[in-house]
Amino acid sequence: MKIKGFILDLDGTIYLGDKLVPGAREAVEWMRARARVAFLTNKPIDAPACYAEKLTRLGIPTEPDDVLTSVATTVDHLCAKFPGGRFHLVGEEYLRGQLVQAGMQVAATPGQTELVVLSLDRTLDYGKLHHAYLAAKSGARVYATNPDLVCPTDTGDIIDAGASIAVIEALTRRPIDGVFGKPSRAMAGAARTRTRTLPDETIVVGDRVETDIAMGLEAGMRTALVLSGATRQGAEERGGYRPDFVVPSIRELPRVLEEQ
Repeated sequence: MKIKGFILDLDGTIYLGDKLVPGAREAVEWMRARARVAFLTNKPIDAPACYAEKLTRLGIPTEPDDVLTSVATTVDHLCAKFPGGRFHLVGEEYLRGQLVQAGMQVAATPGQTELVVLSLDRTLDYGKLHHAYLAAKSGARVYATNPDLVCPTDTGDIIDAGASIAVIEALTRRPIDGVFGKPSRAMAGAARTRTRTLPDETIVVGDRVETDIAMGLEAGMRTALVLSGATRQGAEERGGYRPDFVVPSIRELPRVLEEQ
């Protein structure tokens, strides 16, 4: 098997909170010796430079250009679709700043809101969700950075954007209008611009069937599911998606690939 590009998830795959998954550093070194490596995260709370600094601090030297977040694809697509649009964010300050910097405007009231953006928000409260609901009920478009229900950390799962999606969809009785992070084709395409590889030369490695594995398979890439994060043994297939490889953690992946 000739792999020229690795697209690696972060939370649950490379690290949990501030701790590397055992063997992750050695696995990345093995991959970098053979192919191009890009890191991909649905977590929308920091700039690529912050994730690169964290990886470097944990022992995996990384440049910001090697990291792609769901914020980049979200901002690019929303600004193209709604230039100067008025938005309400259920999310954190970094994403808000990126949207404003790109020329979009914060909506003061639900009636002024043209689009609602749902994201991971560790300061989530009733007011934010109520504004989102009223705006969506009045016709505002609703988008999300990512569909994950929870985000794994070294102290346990925290509520993610998928929880807000579920609330808004239940209240409005309709699906939201789109997701720009994993498993979207937008995210898959942006990731391959980092590895500069064709789909069949690329492998996506992650801990979630419904995002990492779904994205890779839908885009024609190979996939490897690690059981060190959100997915446990016995739940390796979901929604019709079957990963090409399943390993306990990224530590074991080099050995498995060498045997192919």
